[in-house]
Amino acid sequence: MTNATAPLAVYVHWPFCAKKCPYCDFNSHVRERVDHDAWKDAYLRELEHTRSLTGVREIVSVFFGGGTPSLMEPSTTGAIIEQIDKLWGIPQGVEITLEANPGSTEADKFRAFKSAGVNRVSVGVQALNDADLKALGRLHDAAEARRAVAIAGEVFDRFSFDLIYARQGQTVEAWQAELREALAMGTSHLSLYQLTIEEGTPFHTLFARGDIVLPDEDSGATMYELTQAMCADAGLPAYEVSNHARMGEESRHNLVYWRGGDYAGIGPGAHGRLTINGQRHATRMHRAPEIWLDRVAAHGHGAHPFDAVSAQEFARERLMMGLRLSEGIVHAQFAALTGMDVAAVISSAAKQALIDGGFLHDDGQVIAATAAGRQRLNALLAYLVA
Repeated sequence: MTNATAPLAVYVHWPFCAKKCPYCDFNSHVRERVDHDAWKDAYLRELEHTRSLTGVREIVSVFFGGGTPSLMEPSTTGAIIEQIDKLWGIPQGVEITLEANPGSTEADKFRAFKSAGVNRVSVGVQALNDADLKALGRLHDAAEARRAVAIAGEVFDRFSFDLIYARQGQTVEAWQAELREALAMGTSHLSLYQLTIEEGTPFHTLFARGDIVLPDEDSGATMYELTQAMCADAGLPAYEVSNHARMGEESRHNLVYWRGGDYAGIGPGAHGRLTINGQRHATRMHRAPEIWLDRVAAHGHGAHPFDAVSAQEFARERLMMGLRLSEGIVHAQFAALTGMDVAAVISSAAKQALIDGGFLHDDGQVIAATAAGRQRLNALLAYLVA
């Protein structure tokens, strides 16, 4: 596949938050003031540079992530969307998603974001009770979360929201009640993540000291299984390890990642995968916001040198991402995309052992992790591609 034929998704990273959550290891920063005009101009310039590398492409999705992109000025969002349309063209109906926090001021901006061109929002609810929101370090309360979800449903035809489960002190019964409420809130997409303790975060320090106690492994597994069953019964089956949707309402942007497509990463710390002159490259922008901004001003972009991705590396990456999906990986599509057979990147003995154990399925056409395999995906992948 050449760069002239590979469809392209665009990820735009807004690095600023009103507060850094103690569990978060994303590239997010708190600043007292942000020069929105300077940031808008920098995004527009980096998009121009990216267009010079990719050439003509079909844009298949645009995603504003962060950080907290709902802290952007809607006019900045609109200018970025207009620039993408000017440089590549945005076909009608393309998914344009913006992540949002439920603070009341941000929720009131939803209509302005829609006018700017956004047609889908993903709301970072995380919990539906005040005590747990406080423990997670969130600035909003449960009432604001419910209000933001309600406004999202009024303004946008498509919206999603996130919840974190297996939180400190949470019981299986409490999660069941919370998920039941979430499923009644009218969304066609839910992202449901089990709380993990990431190195370098305040939660990691607290956990190491014993100041945070999470549900035990058996309780976490029960919550996961309960999540799969309840969402499936509600018509939102898992299409990926942590994502649930009605048929046709999957996140089209995230599917580009999981299916091995090309995506441009714009903004501080953004990563990308670009096919240029037949060679796939891993791209990475400077992580520090001010350094990225200065580099764009000086050079037209804030990128580190690109890293060529070998065929073997691409095949392994495609396997590891594709097995996250319930649909699995079609052998013929894998070979067409990577130039390699699935068998070339996995251990046949390990594959058979996983099939025998009920963790993997392969009928010669499609290879996929079973429900039990997706529950233990990290261990499965480590064993399969060791």
